[in-house]
Amino acid sequence: MLIDGGLGNDLRHAAENAKEAEATGYSGVWTAETAHDPFLPLLLAAEHTTDIELGTSIAVAFARNPMTLANLAWDLQSFSNGRFVLGLGSQIKPHVTKRFSMPWSHPAARMREMIQAIRAIWDCWLNGTKLEFRGEFYTHTLMTPFFTPDPADLAEVGVPKIFLAGVGELMTEVAGEVCDGFLCHGFTTEKYLREVTIPALERGRAKAGETMEGFEIVGPSFVVTGNDDAEIEQAAAGTRQQIAFYGSTPAYRGVLDIHGWGGLQDELNALSKQGKWVEMGELIDDDVLNTFAVVGQPEQIAAELHRRYGDVIQRISFYAPYKSDPERWRKVMDDLRAA
Repeated sequence: MLIDGGLGNDLRHAAENAKEAEATGYSGVWTAETAHDPFLPLLLAAEHTTDIELGTSIAVAFARNPMTLANLAWDLQSFSNGRFVLGLGSQIKPHVTKRFSMPWSHPAARMREMIQAIRAIWDCWLNGTKLEFRGEFYTHTLMTPFFTPDPADLAEVGVPKIFLAGVGELMTEVAGEVCDGFLCHGFTTEKYLREVTIPALERGRAKAGETMEGFEIVGPSFVVTGNDDAEIEQAAAGTRQQIAFYGSTPAYRGVLDIHGWGGLQDELNALSKQGKWVEMGELIDDDVLNTFAVVGQPEQIAAELHRRYGDVIQRISFYAPYKSDPERWRKVMDDLRAA
């Protein structure tokens, strides 16, 4: 199992964090599109590392168009010498329409077409194929030499891998059909992964005439741990809040439904509309917490992650817990890689 970490989005620390993650032995580092751009830190990370993979988890696809994403990914893949992963997600309608002021319609179909368009653009640049992409949502039919990157940029390393995040079955099928990997949402349980996510990915792969061989799944990453009971309780409180936040989203109700907790979604959603974020976290009892998160001492984490996910995921993410006790966490990482 490959172990990834979080790079963070602070440009002042991106280079330092990337070097530290590579020295610690992480296989990859990810950025997220939250308060800052997710792509800029990866440029600095690429400049100051040599081997570690660099990816977005996630960049909001519908905040951009296929051409801008194709350009960004091409340049980061070239500059990093083939280490970039374009991780995309759809976000939810209010953010796309109200925060980014971009169109929203048929998200799974739009995402499939967006990724197909990106690949058509790369094919044009790398192989000289005529750009003639005409879809329902995107049309790309103009490309002149002045706007074409040098194909030598990627001649040796090839185009970037594309990973897609999802929760619902339709978006997950799209990932299997047109992507190289899948980013499990943190709001995913073992039961949901096995009974909903994996079958949807398999259906998508079958549509493309492919198997799951070589397809990468980045696993859920809620981990509650610490060096003592107080640290574990503090981590649990924060994780309850995060689970509650995701659980309040109607689009994620299916994950709760499969466990018989659909009514919890109604309660959380109602409280979120009142801005009662603390009260929301208090609704996440130990049963819910332990279903979504691996909870325990650091030495217990690797075994439980392998028990839940070892046969179905290829990567797992930790976000810098090693800083509190480097030697202890190095053992956890070694245990994850060894099994």
